[in-house]
Amino acid sequence: MPSQTSSKLSPAFRRLAWSNLAAQSAEQIALAASPIIAVLAFGADEGRAGLLQVAQTLPFVLFAIPIGLLADRMSRPWLMAGSEALRVVSLLCIVALLAGGWLNLPLLAVLGFIGACGTVGYTVAAPAVVPALVRTEQLPLANSRIELARTVAFTAGPAIGGALVGWAGASPAFICAAALSVAAVMLLVGISEPVRPPAPQRHPLRDVAEGARFVFTHPLLRPIFVTQIVFNIAFFTVLAVFVPYAVRHLGLSATGVGFTLAAYGFGMIAGALLSARLVHGIRFGTVLGLGPVTGFVASAVLASTIWLPSPLVAGLGWFLLGIGPIQWTISTTTLRQLVTPAGLLGRVSAINITSYGARPLGAAIGTGVGAMAGAEASLVVAAGLFLAQMVMVLVSPLVRLDERPAVAA
Repeated sequence: MPSQTSSKLSPAFRRLAWSNLAAQSAEQIALAASPIIAVLAFGADEGRAGLLQVAQTLPFVLFAIPIGLLADRMSRPWLMAGSEALRVVSLLCIVALLAGGWLNLPLLAVLGFIGACGTVGYTVAAPAVVPALVRTEQLPLANSRIELARTVAFTAGPAIGGALVGWAGASPAFICAAALSVAAVMLLVGISEPVRPPAPQRHPLRDVAEGARFVFTHPLLRPIFVTQIVFNIAFFTVLAVFVPYAVRHLGLSATGVGFTLAAYGFGMIAGALLSARLVHGIRFGTVLGLGPVTGFVASAVLASTIWLPSPLVAGLGWFLLGIGPIQWTISTTTLRQLVTPAGLLGRVSAINITSYGARPLGAAIGTGVGAMAGAEASLVVAAGLFLAQMVMVLVSPLVRLDERPAVAA
């Protein structure tokens, strides 16, 4: 992206973007270090390590909606700063317990749960504050910057976390994550958003119902939400079986599996860099359709390795699975910010995040089908799910949009 275009983004947004990179990196480093410590230090088997993962993902289902209410009632930058500070506390507690020799698997799970609560607060509020910091025509570029930071952290964070644990032990990994979280908080402190009209004082359930009614009755937001649920199920159906499939069927080593999956991260980075240009260069409805169509093509390419067992073909499938759906994420985030009134953005963002709750279902489908009929069958099922989400978008009003909608009153 040309630097001239980037320089037009406000200083406040640039602080938010750097804060987002630091926060996302801290999260990924900690998420990578925790299961390694659980296995190496506490001898956790697959089941106990899985429970640790549940503890670190459960807050997205439990607290997204309540935090969405807060995001519509208080300063969003301060909510993000407080949420990130909560993660700092959880990480420093892990470091202190490690130093004293008191850390165990249950405590690691509890502190991981607390840190994930901070992640939810940050993740819910961030999309809601972006429209207040940039001009309307800059939303696609701003959202691509936010997603690029997330993608870089997603790609590099696990490698950094694993390397730190391997080279220097557990404490340096969590200290590094805590330092990044502190940086994220400090960057947020300098951000102020325009004053919003005070929210009416009424029962929280009425506020939740208002947000849900807005999403589920809106002709554009409803298909986005349903499609995201199907996408999450399909993606985690593939993810649940790919590693054993790649080793057994494609003959890949652990290093080969890592390089193949890395293609997904490179695809996401490429997609985030291209996104703003695509939005300004072609019909908005076409951009919205690119992600689901590319997702189905990617799943078909991965399924084709059943008959053409090539690591290069598998890598191409993962690259497409990264470059296409990231367009969907950026373009639908922009659409959501445009059509949602400012006072509802927190709740609408929170409802969108609840679609993450479909991920365990996808993992269960992949594992269950794989156990009964083999990983090959799971890949075919996943391709069918990706086909379903593509059809949902192609028959919806989304692809008929010529331009981005006007900003909601």
